[in-house]
Amino acid sequence: MLCVTVFCVLSLIWGGSWCEDLRFPPGFQFGAATSAYQVEGAWNASDKGRNVWDIMLHNTPSVTADGQSGDIACDSYHQWRMDIHMAKTLGLHFYRFSIAWSRILPTGFSNKISKDGVGYYNKLIDGLLRSGVEPVVTLYHYDLPQNIQSLGGWANPLIVDWFADYAGIVFSHYADRVKTWITINEPLILCDHMYNVGDIVPMVKEDLLGPYVCNKNVLLAHAKAWRIYNDTYKPHYHGKVSIANNPIWLEPLSEEDEELTELAREFGTGRYSDPIYTEQGGWPPAVEEIMAEYSKKQGFPYSRLPSFTEEEKKLIQGTYDFFSLNQYTSRLVRAAHEDETPGTWFSFGSKELNVVLETDPKWAFSDLKMIAVTPSGMRRQINWIKERYNNVSILITENGFATRDPGLYDTQRIHFIREYLREIFRRKFTVTANSVDAEKH
Repeated sequence: MLCVTVFCVLSLIWGGSWCEDLRFPPGFQFGAATSAYQVEGAWNASDKGRNVWDIMLHNTPSVTADGQSGDIACDSYHQWRMDIHMAKTLGLHFYRFSIAWSRILPTGFSNKISKDGVGYYNKLIDGLLRSGVEPVVTLYHYDLPQNIQSLGGWANPLIVDWFADYAGIVFSHYADRVKTWITINEPLILCDHMYNVGDIVPMVKEDLLGPYVCNKNVLLAHAKAWRIYNDTYKPHYHGKVSIANNPIWLEPLSEEDEELTELAREFGTGRYSDPIYTEQGGWPPAVEEIMAEYSKKQGFPYSRLPSFTEEEKKLIQGTYDFFSLNQYTSRLVRAAHEDETPGTWFSFGSKELNVVLETDPKWAFSDLKMIAVTPSGMRRQINWIKERYNNVSILITENGFATRDPGLYDTQRIHFIREYLREIFRRKFTVTANSVDAEKH
């Protein structure tokens, strides 16, 4: 199917106009995405177990601005037929949704599999396929079973095997129909933001070791899940699996900040990608070195960034079929001034790197103030990933605009999507399945 979009810009100031005839190539696909807790509701339906959101928002409703929870949400658990109808009516090529770990495994562990939970996703997947919409399934989108969180969550190394058990069970039920999989959504949020700031459920703040222990465990959990699919299911069903990274694109504030900016990119994107996508595997060497030095200055007898054994490095290396990219926004990077303390990573800065992250006063913002509207960052991030990771295929799995405006004339979101698509189009594409192979244009 050829999707043609024509963008026209009229300028009264310049007294002229120009139009771009932007033709996306045959096979270019558009989709929409949700996550289980945000849409399913039915928090206590059948034998579903409790997740961290269920417990936190029932015990502390003030965590959300209006005291609401996902107990009902969009009621997709009951209204799944309507979801499919909307996806088909919109003309979506694919619909990305996540599976609730505690709906499949009520205890969080493999000792009990919910028949009703399995059945719900069977109905959703089969209904999408009948409607010509391809399901793209995320295994984990922030809704950890409370039983596992009570044991330390992503800071407990045993979660690597617990997640692998869960992934294997999900694959066993749906791999015959689902061809595109995401293991874990946005580990930069899950680890760096959650442990550094502590304002995301389950509200755990421990910024010394938490982000880095979580970082390592997420990579190992992803790798085990990928290898289960690759060894057992890919030979039969030929699907693809990746992990969804959400880098913030980083630009130097001045020429003097270019080297520091590249280090910050490695600290953010590289820590979650280099171990998977590079030929040598393991942490970015420059990041590993600076973390060892900084940890020593803090009095630690070891690096706060835990090392990989050679076995672990090999387990993680090469566990991808494409690069899953969630891309929203950008920041400007500069060195911290003398006696200036950098803000919290990853939104404001990094004490470890002695960098400050800023926004350009000219940038517009969504209602979620951390999301500056920076379309060119999309194209530049794609360029960086393609160059660093050997021209890897990229599937853009998230992008969007946060607004509280309930109006039907959603002009801000239209502008946002249009401008980001324009930047994507400024590259040459070769479309393979769901992924985008892009060359510099």
